[in-house]
Amino acid sequence: MKSILPLIKSRRSIRDFKKTKISEKIIKNILEAGRWAPSGLNNQPWRFAVLAGADKDRIAGYTKYAYIIKRADTVILVFLDKHASYHHEKDLMAIGASIQNMLLYIHSQKLGACWLGEIVNKSKEISACLQCPSRYIFVAAVAVGYPRKCPKSPRRAALRQLLAHKVIRMS
Repeated sequence: MKSILPLIKSRRSIRDFKKTKISEKIIKNILEAGRWAPSGLNNQPWRFAVLAGADKDRIAGYTKYAYIIKRADTVILVFLDKHASYHHEKDLMAIGASIQNMLLYIHSQKLGACWLGEIVNKSKEISACLQCPSRYIFVAAVAVGYPRKCPKSPRRAALRQLLAHKVIRMS
């Protein structure tokens, strides 16, 4: 089996996309990757909505990063389903794992994506705009498309700086 570490290290947040359509099959596979994330008690608290075209553009005004949404071919909205939830913080971590699975699959397909977090500030407005059931809490948006360009690698802290002091030893 090939190492996934090079894929993880080469993934970037893409904010500028080509005007190329993503196939329905790829979108389904992106969601499939998200579906297979781990979750506490296997509760799978995530729910997805896939937006394109005018539907996607309707939510762009709810973030200062509207240009990313408008440039993307597709935006995947991620919700926490309160009916599937058993522990809010653990469920949000599971949703983060689901999004990371999707981001890695997207990158493996030579697509680009940007996980938008600031848009969550308008969670209630977006849910109202899309007429979402009240049991769904909007928690993230992932803009997806074919990248126009790939940014350089950001600086990362040294691993020794990230280890919990006196808890984990690194030789």
